[in-house]
Amino acid sequence: MLNDIEFINGFSTELSDDYRLAKSYVRDIPTQALVYIRSFTHKLAAQLAVQHGVTFTSANLYDRIEQLNQRRVIDVAAVRALHRLRSDGNRGAHPEKYHLTQTQLVNIAEKSIHQILQIIEKLYPSLHPGVAPHYQFEAFDSFAGRDLCYRAVMTNDPEAQYLVGMSLKAKGLMLQEQERALAHTTDDSLLASSSSASSSSTSSSSNSAESNTPSPISTTVEQTSADVFAQAAHWFHIASAHHQAALFEHGVSLLHGYSGAENPATGEAFIAQAAEQGIVNAQALLGFFYLVGSDQFEVDINQAETLLTLAANAEDAEAMSNLGVLFYQNQQFEQAYLWVNKAAQTGYPHAQYHLALMLEQGEGCQVDIATSQQWMQEAVEQGQLDAMLRCSSDILHDDDASQEQLNIAEHYLHEVIKYGRNVTAMIELSVALADGILGRIDVVQAAYLLQQANLHANEIQRQVIEPLWQSLLMQIDSVIALNPTEDELATLQQAKCLLA
Repeated sequence: MLNDIEFINGFSTELSDDYRLAKSYVRDIPTQALVYIRSFTHKLAAQLAVQHGVTFTSANLYDRIEQLNQRRVIDVAAVRALHRLRSDGNRGAHPEKYHLTQTQLVNIAEKSIHQILQIIEKLYPSLHPGVAPHYQFEAFDSFAGRDLCYRAVMTNDPEAQYLVGMSLKAKGLMLQEQERALAHTTDDSLLASSSSASSSSTSSSSNSAESNTPSPISTTVEQTSADVFAQAAHWFHIASAHHQAALFEHGVSLLHGYSGAENPATGEAFIAQAAEQGIVNAQALLGFFYLVGSDQFEVDINQAETLLTLAANAEDAEAMSNLGVLFYQNQQFEQAYLWVNKAAQTGYPHAQYHLALMLEQGEGCQVDIATSQQWMQEAVEQGQLDAMLRCSSDILHDDDASQEQLNIAEHYLHEVIKYGRNVTAMIELSVALADGILGRIDVVQAAYLLQQANLHANEIQRQVIEPLWQSLLMQIDSVIALNPTEDELATLQQAKCLLA
């Protein structure tokens, strides 16, 4: 009986390499597996177009799938399956934007492999007579990672060195997220234990301050993100002389100081070189430099539009989103909506958030509150921090919000603070805890959050914090004047000390 790789090869030899490589990297380098899944989806769409005489009018994969849909080349289920593969494939390029763990990435990649097999079974008769042949799925393995390491070290293979670097970079990004979350969780755990005495006396509910926050992330970390980034930088540097994508990543590593001190001048020069060689990620980043200005590149909107368009047409979600920003800044709202919508459709959470705002305001489109809310929730579910902050603020300012909704709002605010150190979120949560909006009063946490907000705030934000600071001090003094118990007094004095 055929195995699954042979089954795909029988359907199309042009697709078999992408499928084989995607499957081989699922366990060890899921981000790279997802990149190959995106490539597979592009090639499958192109084959379907040739088979049915469709001439694509866009290089963008979303547009191509929609053209196949409009020409009734594939049914609705197949359209959804292709869009899902496209969306999951895009996650491999920017895993940090989705707050995904290694385990989650592996699960997405495994699921995508099975989705490929399902859609090929369905589409088999479109290229071959009869139904799809039976095959046996061979289990995922971890041979690819070991093979890459061998080739990188023993044969000095630039492609293997680049992929080892990409694997380490993805690991570093996820470790960095975990370290930030752990630091926040540790601070909150210490605060929760110190404020436990007050939660029973000053609360209108029996829930503790942390009852609605995620469980702490494990402290068992074998390496720090800095260690892993330094290893990634090493392999990018070695491969960069013979591999253009590695040259781009080498530039990024210098720009962000993976190996120590940042070197933006050299880093941006390497990124520009890679962009000239047609590396899509480099074109997207160089376009962003021209859009907002950088160490080596002054703002040049024409150059930004050219580079971002190249990368956007190659399905770079961040480039699509930034191209939308460019048109938005130029008051070209219809064009802005077009590109932000395309980026949102890829699953890019930042674009989903901005699309929700445009639909709410009717910028470049008709006002559509229901669809706006759907996109806002989609962005929230993918961990987009601005969307979480917006939704939590809406709930906290809704007099009819249920306790369940308030619990959700508190969870969102903790997430925004954990991952973004967001001053506005700190202020919102502090006020909610001080005023009892969440169903309890916790002056210690409220004071701690104001203290942290003041630490990270700019001058305008400090002007907002100052009256809240004084108001909370007065609130604490007024409770102390009521002769609280010894435990309550200790807690109140702790809160006052935080605001000293």
